[in-house]
Amino acid sequence: QVQLVESGGGLVQAGESLRLACAASERTFGMYTMGWFRQPPGKEREFVAGINWSGSSTYYADSVKGRFTISRDNAKNTAYLRMNSLKPEDTALYYCAAAKTPIIYTTSFQYDTWGQGTQVTVSS
Repeated sequence: QVQLVESGGGLVQAGESLRLACAASERTFGMYTMGWFRQPPGKEREFVAGINWSGSSTYYADSVKGRFTISRDNAKNTAYLRMNSLKPEDTALYYCAAAKTPIIYTTSFQYDTWGQGTQVTVSS
């Protein structure tokens, strides 16, 4: 089973940018749809963005559309989340997840494997 490790989180000011990375342990990474989720303090985990196995299809939550970009490099077994124009309400623990399916699901239970999370904090 693929293992995932996120990196790139940190403390930034509103309006700044961050790029999160999700490194996978297997060469079969290219067979997985990848998703990014986040869990704000005191709230439930929510879908942020997803990308299919080839990178030809992406999907975003309305709250991040136009500001965040999901991408992947299958040669490097890595998925990315570029976050621009960050807002305090983007503060959360960000997780990447993998699903062995061609469909970009927005519900967490559809994903088989999760990383440990990386914290993003946006100050106002």
